[in-house]
Amino acid sequence: MAVNFAKRMGLLRASEIREILKITQREEVISFAGGLPAPELFPVEEMKQISVAVLAEAGREALQYSTTEGYKPLREKISDRMNRKFQTCVEADNILITSGSQQALDLSGKLFLDEGDIVLCESPTYLAAISAFKAYQPHFIEVPTDECGMIISEFARILETTERIKFIYVIPDFQNPTGKTWPLSRRQEFMGLVRKHQIPVIEDNPYGELRFEDERPPSLKSMDSEGLVIFTSTFSKIFCPGMRIGWMAADTKLIEKYVLIKQGADLCTSLRSQMEISCFMEQYDLDWYVERLIALYRSRRDAMVEELTETLPPGVRFTRPNGGLFLWVELPEYMKANTLLQACLQSNVAFVPGDSFFPNGGIENTLRLNYSNMPEGRIREGIRRLSDVIYRFIR
Repeated sequence: MAVNFAKRMGLLRASEIREILKITQREEVISFAGGLPAPELFPVEEMKQISVAVLAEAGREALQYSTTEGYKPLREKISDRMNRKFQTCVEADNILITSGSQQALDLSGKLFLDEGDIVLCESPTYLAAISAFKAYQPHFIEVPTDECGMIISEFARILETTERIKFIYVIPDFQNPTGKTWPLSRRQEFMGLVRKHQIPVIEDNPYGELRFEDERPPSLKSMDSEGLVIFTSTFSKIFCPGMRIGWMAADTKLIEKYVLIKQGADLCTSLRSQMEISCFMEQYDLDWYVERLIALYRSRRDAMVEELTETLPPGVRFTRPNGGLFLWVELPEYMKANTLLQACLQSNVAFVPGDSFFPNGGIENTLRLNYSNMPEGRIREGIRRLSDVIYRFIR
């Protein structure tokens, strides 16, 4: 086909997770691949009633175009919830509703990045963020991490020696893919350097409410005294992903810029979905719903960790997250997770190889496991299958 595409298309690849999910649609496959919430807890009956109520009471409004900023009552509820859960001090005017938090990442790339600019991120980092930013042709610099997140000495060195850093992308709470959480001291040191160098930060926080134990540390946004932190989150992980409602919280001057960009992308996010979530939050207790998720995911995390501890061969390490949806496995250096995946698929178990989470590549002995979507019995059986295959590859 004689069609000339933009140069950026040569940088884009199909999402590895989405391709794996096509395979895992088979009922016999035990999938630890996608970050899918537990569908058995979706409030289907409640949302039937909510949908009818919204259409009965305000159907013409719900089915109309909306403002780009989003439905004001929902933005007010989000700001109140953020201030209560994440110790922030934001108002409705600081909130922009997006079509899932993935759109917030894409809009950020469009707002900040010119070809050749630098994005700093954790190593590894969220695969879909890499995809969103890559379209704008930046260079990625991966900041090394330890069990507490981004290593501050390495972060400081990079800031001092690197030009054209446009923003820093981080997931401090139950990071995707590793499940790690930054402690308070790490956050304070990080924000001290951010203030010194005056570089914007995208704090991606879709999992922060899904904490299983320990106290929740303050968000980076709550430490932001100069309007540098852009907080993104979503209802996809704490409510219903199919509604595609996310948000970003930022200084109003930044929100004004984001609004202009969003107007060129989709004009506005589905008003009906926004109104339905707002109505649900008025009629039901969203905190109670999230607590049910936490209890279920904690038990599934425990089942996966117990089975990994009992069945993995020596030399294979994994994280034990205090919340979120994922844990991270490190194989011996000589093993390749992509090769392991092909063997695991023959045993009807799936995961995501870790190399895609490193924007500059080169790390092939890691993998990500999701524990939110499978019941405990299938988790234990799937981990036994995975461990059996790993034993076959161990030298």
